[in-house]
Amino acid sequence: MRLLHTMLRVGDLERSLSFYTEVLGMQLLRRKDYPSGRFTLAFVGYGDESDHTVLELTHNWDTSSYAIGSGYGHIAIGVDDIYGVCGQIQAKGGRITREPGPMKHGSTVIAFVEDPDGYKVELIQLSSRA
Repeated sequence: MRLLHTMLRVGDLERSLSFYTEVLGMQLLRRKDYPSGRFTLAFVGYGDESDHTVLELTHNWDTSSYAIGSGYGHIAIGVDDIYGVCGQIQAKGGRITREPGPMKHGSTVIAFVEDPDGYKVELIQLSSRA
């Protein structure tokens, strides 16, 4: 068994695709409209679905926003240069909600960015450069 994808409902698919591909550097892997159900599915990620876990963005055509709720936490992405990545995200218009630095009660360097729908994305420093 392996984890295949995580699904997020998004209010504006083009805005979300722009964020995940242009700001976070993912690739649009596939996209399909379902006219009879009035929704579109778009899958984005850092590698092919055959061997990577990806993100499914679901856009219901008649819904422009969602309440995220108190159960959602965040998506986590490992990065090699958290300070450089945060600078690039800001330069592309991304919203950093927690600047890079050590997590409370630990030494792991993390940062948080928010997507256009308000979902949190945690960046975690992978290498020992931080």
